[in-house]
Amino acid sequence: QVQLVESGGGLVQAGGSLRLSCAASGNIVRVGGMGWYRQAPGNERDMVAFMLRDGDPNYALSVKDRFTISVDNAKSTVYLQMNSLKPEDTAVYYCYAKVRTSDSLAEYTFWGQGTQVTVSS
Repeated sequence: QVQLVESGGGLVQAGGSLRLSCAASGNIVRVGGMGWYRQAPGNERDMVAFMLRDGDPNYALSVKDRFTISVDNAKSTVYLQMNSLKPEDTAVYYCYAKVRTSDSLAEYTFWGQGTQVTVSS
């Protein structure tokens, strides 16, 4: 199986920065892409940023020019650098990875446990 472990969430004042990390481990043959979603109370889980393997980063309009996603393929780790944070960025952030394991030729999506980001005004 595949496990994703997130770190880096916390409490920050508006205008501040945080960096999230998410490391995938387990029975991994190839990671096809990694990214981040977030979910605020009462809201649906929304895409924040993602990057396909060897592809360009993609961002939600609400975070473009403030957040930066990067992927270290050798470490199967995705990062999210969040700058100029706003109270509306407060949410639980979930990472995901599209992984091919040795059990199958198909690619499956695995999720992290979520990390809380709280931005105070």
